Parts: sequence; structure tokens; C-alpha cells
Amino acid sequence: MVLLRRSTQFPRCTTLQSLQFSCSRILMQSDKGRKMTQNLVQTVPSQVRSVSGHPAAASTQMEVWQGLSAAVVDAIADNWHATEQKYRAGRMEHYFSAEFLMGRALLNNLTNLGLVKDAEKAVGAFGQNLSDILEQEPDAALGNGGLGRLAACFLDSCATLDLPVAGYGILYRYGLFKQLFSDGFQTEHPDPWMEEGYPFVIRREEAQRVVRYNDLVVRAVPYDMPIVGYGTKNVNTLRLWRAESLEEFDYDAFNSQRFTDAIVERERTADISRVLYPNDTTYEGKVLRVRQQYFFCSASLQEIVDNYVTHHGDDLTGFADFNSIQLNDTHPVLAIPELMRLLMDEHHLGWEDAWAVVSKTFAYTNHTVLAEALETWESSIFEQLFPRIMEIVREIDRRFREDLAARGISQDVIDYIAPISGSSVRMAWIACYASYAINGVAALHTDILKRDTLKDWYAIWPERFNNKTNGVTPRRWLRQCNPRLSALLDDVTGSDAWVKDLSLLEGYADAADNAVLDRLAEIKHSNKADFAAWISAREGVEIDPDAIFDVQIKRLHEYKRQLLNALYILDLYFRMKEDPSLQVPKRVFIFGAKAAPGYIRAKGVIKLINAIAELVNNDPVISKTLKVVFVHNYNVSPAEHIIPAADISEQISMAGKEASGTSNMKFMMNGALTLGTLDGANVEILDSVGDDNAYIFGATEEELPVLRETYDPHATYETVPGLKRVLDAFIDGTLNDNGFGWFADLRRSLLEASYEPADVYYVLGDFAAYRETKDRMAADYADQRAWQRKVWVNITGSGRFSSDRTISDYAKVWNIQPQPIA
Repeated sequence: MVLLRRSTQFPRCTTLQSLQFSCSRILMQSDKGRKMTQNLVQTVPSQVRSVSGHPAAASTQMEVWQGLSAAVVDAIADNWHATEQKYRAGRMEHYFSAEFLMGRALLNNLTNLGLVKDAEKAVGAFGQNLSDILEQEPDAALGNGGLGRLAACFLDSCATLDLPVAGYGILYRYGLFKQLFSDGFQTEHPDPWMEEGYPFVIRREEAQRVVRYNDLVVRAVPYDMPIVGYGTKNVNTLRLWRAESLEEFDYDAFNSQRFTDAIVERERTADISRVLYPNDTTYEGKVLRVRQQYFFCSASLQEIVDNYVTHHGDDLTGFADFNSIQLNDTHPVLAIPELMRLLMDEHHLGWEDAWAVVSKTFAYTNHTVLAEALETWESSIFEQLFPRIMEIVREIDRRFREDLAARGISQDVIDYIAPISGSSVRMAWIACYASYAINGVAALHTDILKRDTLKDWYAIWPERFNNKTNGVTPRRWLRQCNPRLSALLDDVTGSDAWVKDLSLLEGYADAADNAVLDRLAEIKHSNKADFAAWISAREGVEIDPDAIFDVQIKRLHEYKRQLLNALYILDLYFRMKEDPSLQVPKRVFIFGAKAAPGYIRAKGVIKLINAIAELVNNDPVISKTLKVVFVHNYNVSPAEHIIPAADISEQISMAGKEASGTSNMKFMMNGALTLGTLDGANVEILDSVGDDNAYIFGATEEELPVLRETYDPHATYETVPGLKRVLDAFIDGTLNDNGFGWFADLRRSLLEASYEPADVYYVLGDFAAYRETKDRMAADYADQRAWQRKVWVNITGSGRFSSDRTISDYAKVWNIQPQPIA
């Protein structure tokens, strides 16, 4: 019998209960905690008054959120300043990323500081409920999917581990877009997340920089976001740059009644930091993308170089001794020629000395195995925006070709991996040439890079390659979003030490007796009941907490194969209609995804899933057993509701296409079982939990090339039972795409070759195996005792997927050590 500190009756947790329990323990450990508590309780009412201009009790919930957030910033201000000063004097890592999908900040900061209970007390003193206040915060619209959320998790881990790391990106006014559905179609709308102010971003007017283009001069004004670590005094920084015009508007034009002309320059400048990933299907869209990338790279590098000069003098040859820069994918690769420009033009180094610095400064993370997806830009864009940068890129290309020719590399290989090819500048190749380290983000992904995508680079510089399997922070993705499970883990392990060292859970893999498994089942059911209420209020769909919650939440892309999931649902619907006596466990299929505005086929999949949802949910018989829910505007906060409630984690990309995935890790540590292919980090998840505790199906990355040789999608369509009926429903009137022809296009993409092979992502090829595995999973769910044992194995085996482990591995590459402040 596992010894538990609390009664084995296991009363249900309230939303904040386990957080309060942990926070009170943290607060008792230090005078600093007690001081911060007193400070928070005393300052919240005055901060609220300063925001609202009313007594705290007469203020709105939004005003209370702003005041409480300002009180948290007040409580950490001294430590934040001390952390910055200490880091800047020593060796630092700088994390460059086009996106940081941070999620809500207030509860995360309260959790990490151990102040949840005290915040509840502070707002309760004037009649407010903390849960209601927390709901006022908008999600910071600074990212899109896994790339941005990974960056956010990494910053959390760096702060928790006291590592001298700063993040750099762009302060997007609208972020990606707010997704709404109109008759099942995705529609895109602005997401003005800062319209009512955001206390966790602090404008640093005094630290502004000037970024120069050939046709425009821009002020880069930094806004700093504090990154609070768990159980530490250190507060790291995410610096986000906002583009502003040198002049607010043309006063003469305004006085001449040319009102629009007066603000043209201001708005043109503001476009740079207006939207994440502007549509680049047009030339002007591409120009804006490149302008964005150069903007934050240049501003960030100017700051880093000036900080080096302040602390270490004018000799820039030692720059790499104190600075490392991680390029999160190819979006920040313009930092390489820009640092060359700064070193040569502003600080008068020769090419060889400057290149010696650059080649010891940058490290590059690759996030895709698709060579065709690696970023390239037309050289004319570079010539238009920054001829000097283009000149430097051409010289990098010239010297690269000389270097490789001297090494005896064949001309065809040189031409393939050279930074410039014809009129195209290839950003990934610049990154590979200039970086001292190149990493993939899962063991399988890194192997594919070495063997295929970057094989020529690996053949020449194998010492540069390393693997850094992704991870997620257990603070937000377990401690904060799943307080009931968090409380159980505290009880089973005897402390909250696992929050900072998730690998400790491995020692309790055999600790789940019947009492623990009963509580585990109750926790999941309570989370599902909470989620059902949330879905009812948000989406207007009633779902049964006793059903299996089968979840696929991620960016909408063909290789992620949401379409395969949709085909299964439609097939199951037809099977139930054909045989009313068929015994099918209750199921709820839950989706969340955004499609890029210009990605029509992905938008077609969204419409298809919503059409299937309409068919299933409105069927008077089938809807008693099956429901389909597409959560609109999926981002971090909805994920925090969805993941603790999930029973099944759909990770069904075609093998060899998903670099890593991080939702699979979040689901795993919250007790959802993986149903997926051997792709990305699924391979390592399976290694952690064993074949009996996951549901793996489909062709492997090694098998696919052989299978492709004889694969005939049309024969599969004709011979796999039920598949023809499903695909014909796309065009026979069963499903309606309002005459757009999108469903017919989806069907054609599976059956007919075009500019790419038919069924390029092997959806039909894997369908039979997927159906068999998914049916078997649903049958297994009936044995709840065995199911909960699988759940426990997944939770306790999730330690290797903590971002703390990932960042500890990166820290060795970056050559940095913890720097706790006094």
C-alpha cells in the first residue's frame, strides 16, 4: 500500500486546490516567500484602484486582472532587475524565434511564485473570485503551433534552472488570427489581444534601436515580458520588438488635408509587427515576411553587440566567448549576415575575423524533414530591402563554394547545398554552414536529417550534428492545468519535488495500488465533467463524460492526417447505420486546429470535419453514442482545458514527417494514451511505456519506400471494406461543401496523381490498420482497471519529456551554467 499524506477517501479537488496546497508549502520555506505574500496582499487593492480609478470593490473583473497582474510585476521587479544585471555581465544564450506561444501569464506566474492562495485571498477581500479573474486574461497572440509553444516551454525551463538565457522575437499586435467558423468554414479575424493593455509586457523606450532598410528606417522599441521560474528568485526575460515610425505622422500633409498621406509611413512601418506569418502567396507578402525577419534579428543583435562592448570592451573578436545564439528554425537566419555586417561595418573586423566569430556564435534547430519546406527567398527581395546583406550573402556563397571545392566535394553536391541557387537564397543552407551545432528535435527526426534531408552536410561536418528531443514544461502542462492529478502526485511521492525533476516519477511506476488507481479514475472523470461543461458553454455541444474522449489537437496540415481521423469517424457512422445492433462504446471525437489562410486543402479538411460533425451530431440515434466537436480558435488556453480530460492522444502523422510533436508529451503526462504512428517523439514515448501501454499502427518510415513501389490508392479504395462508401460520401451529397468543390478535391488528392503522387501522405494505405487499432482501443477501454494501469505507466514514464531535460542538454551545447541571483 502506498503511503499517502491525506485521507484515502480522496475528496475531489477544486480547480485551485492542489496549487494552493503546493504554494503554501513553498511559502513556508523562506522569508522571501512571506515578504512577497505580504507585498501582494497589500499592493493588489492599490494597483486595482490605479487601473480603474475606482475602489477595488467597485472595479470590473478585467480591471482586477490588470491590477493583480501589475502587483505580481511589482513583487518580482527587484529580482527581475538583479537577474538581468547578473546575466549581462557573463556568458549568455540568446534564443531567437519568430514566435513564442506563451499562453496566459497570470496563473502561470502565481503558480511558479507560490502565490496562488495569497492572490485568492487578496481579491477575495473585495468580493472577487480568483477563477473568474483569471478568465479575463487573453492569450498572448505571439505564436501559432508547436514551434512557438516549444520556445515558451524552453524559456520556462531556463528560468527554473537559473540559466542565463533571453528570448527575442516580435510583439505582434494581432498575432496569427482569431479563428471562427461560418457554416463550417474557417474564417480569419484579427486577434487584438493587447487592446485593453497587458501588464506583463513592459515598454523599454530607453533601449530602442534603429533598423535600416534600403527603403525604410524603423524604430525597434523593446517590450519585455518577465519569465518567472518555479521555486527560484531568478526572473528571465523575453524581449519582443515593436516596429514604430520615426515620425508619428506627416504634419504638413495633415495640415494640407491629405489625411491618409499623413499616416502612410506610420502604417507601413506598423505592418512589420502587425501580424504573425502574413500571407506570402504574393510577392509583397514575401517582402513583408523578410522585412519582419530582418527587423527582429537586427534589433536583437544590435543590443547583444552593444551589451558586449559595455561589459567587455571594443575588441569584438571575443564576442563568441560570451554569447551564443540559438536559431529556432530558419526564420531568424538573417541574423547570420546581419552579425557579419555589424562586425565588419560597425566594428571594423575583417571578413576572416568576423566569420570566425559568427561560426562560433550560432546554433541551428531544424524542425522539418521536408527538404522542400526549408525556407528560401528570392534574391530580388534582398536586393530591394538590404543590398548590403545581399552582398554579404553572395560572399558567403562564394567562399562556401571555394571551401567545398578545396575539400574535394563534387560540383553537383556543392551546387545543391550552396547558400545561393540561381535567384534563390536558401536560408537553411546558410544556417548549416555558419552554425557550430545543428540539431533535430527527436531521435527519429535527427536520424532522418543525417540520412536524408541534411545528409550532405552530415557527410562533411558530422561533429556539428546532435539530437535534442523536445520537451514540455510540467509547470504549465501538469501542475497548473491539471491540479487534481498534481495533488495525487504530491501525495504519492511525498512532495512537489517532481515539479522541478519530472524524472522522479519513474521511481513510482509500481506504486499504483487499487486506491491510487481509483483516485486516478475519479480525477479523469472529474476533468472530463469540467471539460464537458466548458464545451457546452463554448461550442454549444453536449457531450457525455462517460464517453471515450478521443483528441487530435495540432496545426492543420495534410501530413498530420486529420483527414485519416475524419475518414474513420465517417466509416464508424456508416457501420452503425448499416448494423443498428453493432456494439460501439460511447465516443467523443475532439479536434482543434487552425489552417493557414492560404492553405485551401487544409481549410477543406476543417470544413469536412465540421460537415461530419453536423451529420453525426444531428442523427437522433447515432448521436447518443458518437459526438464530434471542433473547438474553434484553438490555442494554449483551450489546450489547458482539453488535455487533462483526454483519454486518447491522436498522433497519426505519416511516419517520417513529424519532426517531434509536443502535444503527445503533454497528453502523456496527463494520462492520455498515445494512438499513433512510429513518428517523431512517438518512437521515444513507446520506448518509455512499452507496447502494452500505447496503440501504435501503420507503415513505418523504413517500410514506406518499399510499399510505395507497388502502392495503388485506387485499388485500396476498391478493396478495403467500407472505404469506397466513405470517399464517395464526399461527392454523392451525403456531405455538403456549399458548392466549393473542396471535398471533391480532397477525394481526388487521395485517388489521382497530379503535381504530386496520389495519396502522398498514405492516408488510404494506413486506413485499415488505423481502424483496427482504434476499434481495439475502444474495446480495451471497457476494462477500466487495466486502462488506469496503462495511464499510470504513461504518467510516471513522462519524465524524459520534460523541457527541463531538453534545456539541460542544450545548456551543454551553449556552454552555460546556472547563475542564481543572491
